[in-house]
Amino acid sequence: MRITTLNKINWVQISIGVVGLVVGSLIYLIDRPPDQTYFIYSSPINISLSNIIPTLFASIGNSLPAFIHVFSFILITAGLIFCNKRGYFIICLSWFLVDCAFELGQKFNTWSSSIIPNWFTGIPFLENTENYFLQGTFDFIDLAAIALGTVIAYFAILTTSKRRETA
Repeated sequence: MRITTLNKINWVQISIGVVGLVVGSLIYLIDRPPDQTYFIYSSPINISLSNIIPTLFASIGNSLPAFIHVFSFILITAGLIFCNKRGYFIICLSWFLVDCAFELGQKFNTWSSSIIPNWFTGIPFLENTENYFLQGTFDFIDLAAIALGTVIAYFAILTTSKRRETA
C-alpha cells in the first residue's frame, strides 16, 4: 500500500494545537486590554471582549500564552512532519529555543529591537516586532511556562503518535 503525504499528517495533533491557539486567543480577547494586543488594536472592527465578559483566566492568564504558544506550535509542527521520537524531540527543542529567545528578547529589548530589519515596517504582524520587544515584559514564570508547555507537548505527541500507530 502506498502511503501518501495526507496519510502521514496527524490530524489529532494538529487539532489539539489549533484548539490551544483558540484558547490562547480568548486570553487576549477577554482578559487583556485591547491596546496591548496587536491583532485587536489593529483590527478594523472592535473585537475585544475585555470590558464585556468577566475575566476568565485570572492571574494564570499572564503566563498561559507562553505555555499555549509553544505547546500548540509543537503539536501543529509534529502533526505535519511524520518522524520518530528523535525528530519529535528536535521539534520540541527547536520551538522551546525560539520561544525562549523571544522571551529573553523582551529582557534585552534594546539589543533585540536594534537587530530588527527596516523592511519589517509596513508588513502586517512583522511591523509589530519592535513594539513586542520594547513594550513586552520579561518574566521568569513565562520561561517556566515555556518549559512546561514543551514537556507536555512532547508527551502529547508520543501519546497521539502511539494511538495512530495502533489504529
